[in-house]
Order: sequence, then C-alpha cells, then structure tokens
Amino acid sequence: MADENKDEDWMQKKWRPAMGWMYMVVCICDFVVFPVLWSILQAVLHTANITQWNPLTLQGAGLFHLAMGAVLGIAAYGRTQEKLGGSAVNASTPSLPPTPNISTASPVSFSVPSAPAPAVVGFGGKAAPPTAPQPEL
Repeated sequence: MADENKDEDWMQKKWRPAMGWMYMVVCICDFVVFPVLWSILQAVLHTANITQWNPLTLQGAGLFHLAMGAVLGIAAYGRTQEKLGGSAVNASTPSLPPTPNISTASPVSFSVPSAPAPAVVGFGGKAAPPTAPQPEL
C-alpha cells in the first residue's frame, strides 16, 4: 500500500520543481541560446538585412513572465505554509516548535500617561500628525 501511495502522488510532489526548471529552460533558451543561434544563422546565410533576435517570451507585454512569476511565487508561498503547518510530505523537513501555553490567570494592565505626547518631527522638520490612541491590551 505504501508503494501505491508513492506512485499516486508523484505529480503532487514534483510539479513545483518541474515548473521552476521549465521556466529556467525557457528563459535560458529565449535570452541566451536562441539569440546566439539567430546570429550564427544570419552569418552563415550571409543575409544582407541583419536583424536582432526578439525574445518570444517578451512579446505580449511579457505576460508569460508575469504569469510564471505568479505561479512560482504562489507555489513557494503555499509550500512554505505547508511546511509551517506540518502537512509536509517529507518527514525530514523541520517544523516549528510547539507554542507554549500562556494562561490568562493574571491579566496585565497598562496605565496611559495623562500628559500629552510630545510633538513628533517628520520629514523636513515639519510637525508630524499626532499618533492615534492605542487600545488597552
């Protein structure tokens, strides 16, 4: 049954790294490999009108990079939340220590000073607006 579970969720485990590798390969090809090959092709064919390589992923206002940035960013954030929440697939990943139990048997009270707060100086020597009153905790 463990082998069945391992075969079942390979895509769930590997899609984040696969997206990262795919994005890296696309960027390397579009910004490094294809421009060099385009220049070599023009040199070999002895074209009179030499043109510059236009990256395919930047056409359409670079929407590909925006979309991949969103997908990879949200995936990284989701994976971080999974690790912090303890639902990580890999048992060797570290998790946060348990939070100590804080009892509310003896509440702490804070006194508010009766004197007005001194004026705060902002940018350029101008007086900043006064700070808002904070609630008692």
